Amino acid sequence: MNLPTAYHYDAPRPAPRLALRLAARRPIRIADAPAVVDSGPVGRPFDLSAAMHTLCTDIAARSPTFAHLDTTRMAFSVIRSRSAVRHGLQARITPLRFPGGELVGRVRRNAYQVQRFTIDGREILYLVSFVLPRFLNREFIDKLVTVFHELYHVSPAFDGDLRRHEGRYSAHSASQKKYDAHMAELVRDYLTREPDPAVYSFLKLSFGQLCRRHGAVVGLHLPRPKLLPVTS
Repeated sequence: MNLPTAYHYDAPRPAPRLALRLAARRPIRIADAPAVVDSGPVGRPFDLSAAMHTLCTDIAARSPTFAHLDTTRMAFSVIRSRSAVRHGLQARITPLRFPGGELVGRVRRNAYQVQRFTIDGREILYLVSFVLPRFLNREFIDKLVTVFHELYHVSPAFDGDLRRHEGRYSAHSASQKKYDAHMAELVRDYLTREPDPAVYSFLKLSFGQLCRRHGAVVGLHLPRPKLLPVTS
């Protein structure tokens, strides 16, 4: 199977999107969405990709820790969860470069390159994906911590690689508990900087509440980038 080395999306060839709705097979009890939480026009599908782009742009503008982020070169995607359980993968970030921002890297002595993405002429360096409905069914602060968790993985050089910690546990440092506590501190600091509630208030609603209000939750649904062998 020949896979493309790059995906190019623009107005004539838009990026694939996914719409998720409440299952109609059996009714479930969903608390009414608080009227004070503004999530956009009622009856129109809620665009999670657009909302996440706005939120992460605001985080980059307000939080010094994330000032290196260029959200115009990040894509925010949605994935359907494979089961109804509440635990499991909530979100993930996929870098589109190797260490040092290199296009080609070695894995077990073999040379590979990562599939590349361009959207409206901008090359994407990071793909952030959220697992639905699982992610949206967590508590508000947990959802914000998850967002910060994924953003913190971005290299300070913003070169398409991940942030590397010293030692064996390069992704989350030696202590996952300390890493998560640090993310919670960053969330509290962000909220003290008085961001516009309209930027993040959608995270106060569950998947069911968003669907009841908007009919569906939609977003980009990009293929997960694959490593392609480089032949000399």
